[in-house]
Amino acid sequence: MIQEIIVGIVAAGSASLVYVAASARVIKQYERGVVLRLGRLAGEVRRPGFTMVVPFVDRLRKVNMQIVTLSVPAQEGITRDNVTVRVDAVVYFKVVDAANAVIQVEDYRFAVSQMAQTSLRSIIGKSDLDDLLSNREMLNQGMELMIDSPAIGWGVQIDRVEIKDVSLPETMKRSMARQAEADRERRARIINADAELQASKKLAQAAEVMSEQPAALQLRLLQTVVAVAAEKNSTLVLPFPVELLRFLERAQSGQPPMPTEPQRARQPDVPPAEPPTVPDRINGVPEALGLSEAFTDTDGLGIPDAFGILRAPGTPTDPGEPDGSGEAEESGTGPERAEPEAPTG
Repeated sequence: MIQEIIVGIVAAGSASLVYVAASARVIKQYERGVVLRLGRLAGEVRRPGFTMVVPFVDRLRKVNMQIVTLSVPAQEGITRDNVTVRVDAVVYFKVVDAANAVIQVEDYRFAVSQMAQTSLRSIIGKSDLDDLLSNREMLNQGMELMIDSPAIGWGVQIDRVEIKDVSLPETMKRSMARQAEADRERRARIINADAELQASKKLAQAAEVMSEQPAALQLRLLQTVVAVAAEKNSTLVLPFPVELLRFLERAQSGQPPMPTEPQRARQPDVPPAEPPTVPDRINGVPEALGLSEAFTDTDGLGIPDAFGILRAPGTPTDPGEPDGSGEAEESGTGPERAEPEAPTG
Protein backbone atom coordinates (compact mmCIF):
# COMPACT_ATOMS: atom_id res chain seq x y z
CA MET A 1 0.00 0.00 0.00
CA ILE A 2 2.78 2.35 0.90
CA GLN A 3 4.55 1.42 -2.29
CA GLU A 4 1.56 2.37 -4.39
CA ILE A 5 1.33 5.74 -2.63
CA ILE A 6 4.98 6.44 -3.36
CA VAL A 7 4.54 5.52 -7.01
CA GLY A 8 1.55 7.86 -7.25
CA ILE A 9 3.47 10.73 -5.71
CA VAL A 10 6.37 10.21 -8.08
CA ALA A 11 4.02 10.09 -11.04
CA ALA A 12 2.29 13.30 -9.95
CA GLY A 13 5.62 15.01 -9.50
CA SER A 14 6.75 13.93 -12.92
CA ALA A 15 3.53 15.17 -14.46
CA SER A 16 3.96 18.49 -12.69
CA LEU A 17 7.48 18.82 -13.99
CA VAL A 18 6.33 18.03 -17.51
CA TYR A 19 3.50 20.58 -17.21
CA VAL A 20 5.83 23.26 -15.92
CA ALA A 21 8.34 22.54 -18.66
CA ALA A 22 5.63 22.68 -21.30
CA SER A 23 4.13 25.94 -20.00
CA ALA A 24 7.32 27.86 -19.21
CA ARG A 25 8.39 30.60 -21.66
CA VAL A 26 11.23 33.13 -21.65
CA ILE A 27 10.78 36.50 -23.41
CA LYS A 28 13.91 38.47 -24.27
CA GLN A 29 14.41 42.13 -23.45
CA TYR A 30 13.79 43.39 -27.00
CA GLU A 31 10.68 41.23 -27.46
CA ARG A 32 7.05 41.31 -26.38
CA GLY A 33 4.75 38.27 -26.03
CA VAL A 34 1.20 38.08 -27.36
CA VAL A 35 -0.83 35.17 -25.94
CA LEU A 36 -3.74 33.73 -27.93
CA ARG A 37 -5.88 31.45 -25.84
CA LEU A 38 -8.10 29.29 -27.97
CA GLY A 39 -7.66 31.85 -30.75
CA ARG A 40 -8.50 34.92 -28.68
CA LEU A 41 -6.21 37.52 -27.21
CA ALA A 42 -5.63 36.63 -23.59
CA GLY A 43 -4.78 39.45 -21.27
CA GLU A 44 -2.11 42.05 -21.86
CA VAL A 45 1.07 41.77 -23.76
CA ARG A 46 3.66 39.79 -21.83
CA ARG A 47 6.72 41.70 -20.65
CA PRO A 48 10.30 40.46 -20.99
CA GLY A 49 11.37 37.68 -18.60
CA PHE A 50 9.91 34.34 -17.44
CA THR A 51 6.21 33.68 -18.10
CA MET A 52 3.78 30.76 -18.05
CA VAL A 53 1.19 29.67 -20.59
CA VAL A 54 -1.35 26.88 -20.58
CA PRO A 55 0.01 24.01 -22.64
CA PHE A 56 -2.04 22.99 -25.62
CA VAL A 57 -4.43 25.91 -24.90
CA ASP A 58 -2.37 29.07 -25.15
CA ARG A 59 -0.19 30.06 -28.08
CA LEU A 60 2.54 32.63 -27.46
CA ARG A 61 3.83 34.79 -30.33
CA LYS A 62 6.94 36.86 -29.77
CA VAL A 63 7.20 40.24 -31.54
CA ASN A 64 10.58 41.95 -32.09
CA MET A 65 10.50 45.55 -30.94
CA GLN A 66 13.85 46.55 -32.44
CA ILE A 67 14.23 48.96 -35.36
CA VAL A 68 14.08 47.00 -38.58
CA THR A 69 16.05 48.00 -41.70
CA LEU A 70 14.06 47.14 -44.79
CA SER A 71 15.62 47.52 -48.22
CA VAL A 72 13.15 48.60 -50.88
CA PRO A 73 13.83 47.00 -54.28
CA ALA A 74 14.76 49.39 -57.11
CA GLN A 75 11.69 50.81 -58.79
CA GLU A 76 11.71 52.08 -62.37
CA GLY A 77 9.45 54.97 -63.26
CA ILE A 78 9.04 58.14 -65.30
CA THR A 79 9.45 61.49 -63.62
CA ARG A 80 7.19 64.48 -64.14
CA ASP A 81 9.57 65.87 -66.76
CA ASN A 82 9.47 62.59 -68.74
CA VAL A 83 12.81 61.08 -67.70
CA THR A 84 13.07 57.35 -67.06
CA VAL A 85 14.87 56.66 -63.78
CA ARG A 86 15.48 53.71 -61.49
CA VAL A 87 15.35 54.50 -57.76
CA ASP A 88 15.92 52.33 -54.70
CA ALA A 89 15.42 53.24 -51.04
CA VAL A 90 15.66 51.95 -47.48
CA VAL A 91 13.03 52.13 -44.72
CA TYR A 92 13.68 52.12 -40.96
CA PHE A 93 10.66 51.14 -38.82
CA LYS A 94 9.79 49.51 -35.49
CA VAL A 95 6.76 47.92 -33.81
CA VAL A 96 5.18 50.04 -31.11
CA ASP A 97 2.06 47.90 -30.47
CA ALA A 98 2.75 44.18 -30.50
CA ALA A 99 -0.92 43.17 -30.28
CA ASN A 100 -1.94 45.15 -33.36
CA ALA A 101 1.13 43.95 -35.27
CA VAL A 102 -0.06 40.38 -34.71
CA ILE A 103 -3.80 40.84 -35.03
CA GLN A 104 -4.37 43.73 -37.48
CA VAL A 105 -2.02 42.55 -40.26
CA GLU A 106 -0.97 39.11 -41.40
CA ASP A 107 2.72 39.94 -41.95
CA TYR A 108 3.68 43.47 -41.03
CA ARG A 109 7.14 43.19 -42.65
CA PHE A 110 5.69 42.26 -46.04
CA ALA A 111 3.00 44.92 -45.70
CA VAL A 112 5.53 47.66 -44.98
CA SER A 113 7.71 46.50 -47.90
CA GLN A 114 4.82 46.64 -50.39
CA MET A 115 3.68 50.02 -49.10
CA ALA A 116 7.22 51.37 -49.44
CA GLN A 117 7.48 50.23 -53.07
CA THR A 118 4.12 51.78 -53.95
CA SER A 119 5.02 55.06 -52.25
CA LEU A 120 8.38 55.15 -54.01
CA ARG A 121 6.72 54.80 -57.41
CA SER A 122 4.28 57.56 -56.54
CA ILE A 123 7.10 59.85 -55.44
CA ILE A 124 8.97 59.24 -58.71
CA GLY A 125 5.93 60.19 -60.80
CA LYS A 126 5.28 63.39 -58.84
CA SER A 127 8.86 64.69 -58.80
CA ASP A 128 11.21 66.22 -61.32
CA LEU A 129 14.65 64.86 -62.08
CA ASP A 130 16.36 67.80 -60.39
CA ASP A 131 14.38 67.13 -57.19
CA LEU A 132 15.41 63.49 -57.18
CA LEU A 133 19.05 64.46 -57.53
CA SER A 134 19.33 67.52 -55.29
CA ASN A 135 16.21 67.82 -53.12
CA ARG A 136 16.03 64.35 -51.61
CA GLU A 137 15.32 65.50 -48.07
CA MET A 138 11.86 66.77 -48.99
CA LEU A 139 11.13 63.60 -50.98
CA ASN A 140 12.19 61.45 -48.02
CA GLN A 141 9.80 63.27 -45.74
CA GLY A 142 6.94 62.94 -48.23
CA MET A 143 7.59 59.23 -48.65
CA GLU A 144 7.76 58.76 -44.88
CA LEU A 145 4.33 60.34 -44.47
CA MET A 146 2.87 58.17 -47.22
CA ILE A 147 4.09 54.97 -45.57
CA ASP A 148 3.39 56.01 -41.98
CA SER A 149 -0.30 56.79 -42.54
CA PRO A 150 -1.51 53.18 -42.95
CA ALA A 151 1.25 51.70 -40.79
CA ILE A 152 -0.07 53.40 -37.65
CA GLY A 153 -3.07 51.03 -37.62
CA TRP A 154 -0.72 48.07 -37.87
CA GLY A 155 1.12 49.02 -34.70
CA VAL A 156 4.19 50.00 -36.75
CA GLN A 157 5.96 53.35 -36.65
CA ILE A 158 8.12 54.50 -39.57
CA ASP A 159 11.31 55.93 -38.15
CA ARG A 160 13.06 57.13 -41.33
CA VAL A 161 13.03 56.73 -45.13
CA GLU A 162 16.06 57.34 -47.33
CA ILE A 163 16.44 57.29 -51.11
CA LYS A 164 19.73 55.50 -51.73
CA ASP A 165 20.49 55.77 -55.42
CA VAL A 166 19.03 57.21 -58.62
CA SER A 167 20.11 55.44 -61.81
CA LEU A 168 19.90 57.45 -65.04
CA PRO A 169 20.18 56.35 -68.68
CA GLU A 170 23.55 56.81 -70.33
CA THR A 171 22.18 59.37 -72.79
CA MET A 172 20.88 61.48 -69.91
CA LYS A 173 24.22 61.24 -68.14
CA ARG A 174 26.03 62.49 -71.25
CA SER A 175 23.54 65.34 -71.63
CA MET A 176 23.99 66.40 -68.04
CA ALA A 177 27.77 66.21 -68.43
CA ARG A 178 27.61 68.48 -71.49
CA GLN A 179 25.37 70.91 -69.63
CA ALA A 180 27.75 71.06 -66.67
CA GLU A 181 30.72 71.52 -69.02
CA ALA A 182 28.98 74.35 -70.85
CA ASP A 183 28.13 76.06 -67.57
CA ARG A 184 31.74 75.77 -66.39
CA GLU A 185 32.99 77.16 -69.69
CA ARG A 186 30.56 80.08 -69.45
CA ARG A 187 31.79 80.96 -65.98
CA ALA A 188 35.40 80.64 -67.11
CA ARG A 189 34.79 83.06 -69.99
CA ILE A 190 33.10 85.54 -67.66
CA ILE A 191 36.06 85.37 -65.29
CA ASN A 192 38.52 85.85 -68.17
CA ALA A 193 36.55 88.82 -69.49
CA ASP A 194 36.47 90.39 -66.04
CA ALA A 195 40.21 89.89 -65.74
CA GLU A 196 40.77 91.51 -69.15
CA LEU A 197 38.61 94.48 -68.10
CA GLN A 198 40.57 95.01 -64.91
CA ALA A 199 43.88 94.60 -66.73
CA SER A 200 42.85 97.11 -69.41
CA LYS A 201 41.97 99.67 -66.73
CA LYS A 202 45.33 99.20 -65.06
CA LEU A 203 47.13 99.43 -68.40
CA ALA A 204 45.26 102.65 -69.20
CA GLN A 205 46.37 104.14 -65.89
CA ALA A 206 49.95 103.05 -66.56
CA ALA A 207 49.80 104.63 -70.03
CA GLU A 208 48.66 107.94 -68.51
CA VAL A 209 51.59 107.91 -66.08
CA MET A 210 54.06 107.05 -68.85
CA SER A 211 52.69 109.85 -71.05
CA GLU A 212 53.40 112.36 -68.28
CA GLN A 213 56.86 110.90 -67.59
CA PRO A 214 58.55 109.69 -70.81
CA ALA A 215 61.42 108.25 -68.79
CA ALA A 216 59.02 105.68 -67.34
CA LEU A 217 58.57 104.16 -70.80
CA GLN A 218 62.33 103.79 -71.18
CA LEU A 219 62.60 102.16 -67.76
CA ARG A 220 59.83 99.79 -68.67
CA LEU A 221 61.68 98.95 -71.88
CA LEU A 222 64.83 98.14 -69.93
CA GLN A 223 62.87 95.93 -67.56
CA THR A 224 61.46 94.04 -70.52
CA VAL A 225 64.96 93.56 -71.93
CA VAL A 226 66.17 92.23 -68.57
CA ALA A 227 63.23 89.81 -68.37
CA VAL A 228 63.88 88.54 -71.90
CA ALA A 229 67.62 88.28 -71.36
CA ALA A 230 67.06 86.06 -68.31
CA GLU A 231 65.97 83.26 -70.62
CA LYS A 232 68.72 81.15 -72.15
CA ASN A 233 67.99 82.05 -75.75
CA SER A 234 70.37 82.76 -78.58
CA THR A 235 68.08 85.41 -80.03
CA LEU A 236 67.20 88.59 -78.15
CA VAL A 237 64.09 90.43 -79.30
CA LEU A 238 64.44 94.12 -78.49
CA PRO A 239 61.22 96.13 -78.75
CA PHE A 240 61.71 99.57 -80.24
CA PRO A 241 59.24 102.34 -79.40
CA VAL A 242 57.46 103.88 -82.34
CA GLU A 243 57.68 107.35 -80.76
CA LEU A 244 61.47 107.23 -80.99
CA LEU A 245 61.28 106.41 -84.70
CA ARG A 246 58.99 109.37 -85.28
CA PHE A 247 61.36 111.62 -83.32
CA LEU A 248 64.32 110.55 -85.48
CA GLU A 249 62.27 111.05 -88.63
CA ARG A 250 61.35 114.61 -87.62
CA ALA A 251 64.95 115.35 -86.65
CA GLN A 252 66.19 114.18 -90.05
CA SER A 253 63.61 116.23 -91.94
CA GLY A 254 64.41 119.34 -89.89
CA GLN A 255 60.96 119.64 -88.36
CA PRO A 256 60.62 120.42 -84.67
CA PRO A 257 59.61 117.49 -82.49
CA MET A 258 55.96 117.06 -81.62
CA PRO A 259 55.21 118.50 -78.17
CA THR A 260 53.91 116.21 -75.50
CA GLU A 261 50.46 116.57 -74.00
CA PRO A 262 51.55 118.83 -71.10
CA GLN A 263 53.53 121.01 -73.53
CA ARG A 264 50.52 121.28 -75.85
CA ALA A 265 48.43 122.42 -72.95
CA ARG A 266 50.94 125.17 -72.07
CA GLN A 267 51.45 126.45 -75.65
CA PRO A 268 49.16 129.29 -76.80
CA ASP A 269 46.77 128.67 -79.65
CA VAL A 270 48.53 129.49 -82.95
CA PRO A 271 46.45 129.75 -86.11
CA PRO A 272 47.43 127.18 -88.72
CA ALA A 273 49.57 128.36 -91.63
CA GLU A 274 47.90 128.84 -94.96
CA PRO A 275 48.63 126.08 -97.44
CA PRO A 276 50.80 127.05 -100.44
CA THR A 277 49.18 127.79 -103.73
CA VAL A 278 48.91 125.17 -106.40
CA PRO A 279 51.67 126.59 -108.70
CA ASP A 280 54.15 126.77 -105.82
CA ARG A 281 53.46 123.21 -104.77
CA ILE A 282 53.67 121.94 -108.32
CA ASN A 283 56.85 123.88 -109.16
CA GLY A 284 58.37 122.70 -105.93
CA VAL A 285 58.06 119.04 -106.85
CA PRO A 286 60.77 118.89 -109.59
CA GLU A 287 63.22 120.94 -107.57
CA ALA A 288 62.73 118.74 -104.52
CA LEU A 289 63.43 115.69 -106.66
CA GLY A 290 66.42 117.24 -108.40
CA LEU A 291 64.69 117.35 -111.79
CA SER A 292 64.67 121.10 -112.39
CA GLU A 293 66.50 120.74 -115.72
CA ALA A 294 64.08 118.20 -117.11
CA PHE A 295 60.94 119.86 -115.82
CA THR A 296 60.61 123.39 -117.22
CA ASP A 297 57.70 125.72 -116.98
CA THR A 298 57.63 126.99 -120.56
CA ASP A 299 54.07 128.17 -120.71
CA GLY A 300 53.98 130.20 -117.52
CA LEU A 301 51.07 128.13 -116.25
CA GLY A 302 52.86 126.79 -113.21
CA ILE A 303 52.69 123.21 -114.58
CA PRO A 304 55.84 121.30 -115.46
CA ASP A 305 56.09 120.57 -119.15
CA ALA A 306 58.30 117.54 -118.98
CA PHE A 307 56.61 115.59 -121.72
CA GLY A 308 55.44 118.44 -123.96
CA ILE A 309 51.80 117.69 -123.64
CA LEU A 310 50.73 121.14 -122.45
CA ARG A 311 52.77 123.37 -124.76
CA ALA A 312 51.28 126.39 -126.41
CA PRO A 313 50.76 126.13 -130.18
CA GLY A 314 53.75 127.32 -132.21
CA THR A 315 56.17 127.30 -129.24
CA PRO A 316 59.28 125.28 -129.92
CA THR A 317 60.66 123.20 -127.07
CA ASP A 318 64.05 122.33 -128.59
CA PRO A 319 66.16 124.30 -131.15
CA GLY A 320 66.96 121.11 -132.98
CA GLU A 321 63.38 120.02 -133.19
CA PRO A 322 61.36 121.14 -136.17
CA ASP A 323 58.67 123.66 -135.60
CA GLY A 324 55.14 122.49 -135.20
CA SER A 325 54.05 124.83 -137.95
CA GLY A 326 56.24 123.01 -140.42
CA GLU A 327 54.60 119.75 -139.51
CA ALA A 328 51.26 121.39 -139.99
CA GLU A 329 52.28 122.65 -143.44
CA GLU A 330 53.57 119.27 -144.49
CA SER A 331 50.57 117.44 -143.25
CA GLY A 332 48.21 120.03 -144.58
CA THR A 333 46.29 120.29 -141.41
CA GLY A 334 47.23 123.85 -140.49
CA PRO A 335 44.68 126.59 -140.27
CA GLU A 336 45.94 128.34 -143.40
CA ARG A 337 47.94 126.57 -146.04
CA ALA A 338 50.79 128.75 -147.38
CA GLU A 339 50.88 129.47 -151.09
CA PRO A 340 53.98 128.18 -152.93
CA GLU A 341 56.39 130.89 -154.12
CA ALA A 342 56.66 131.48 -157.83
CA PRO A 343 59.98 130.36 -159.28
CA THR A 344 62.37 133.15 -160.15
CA GLY A 345 63.87 133.54 -163.52
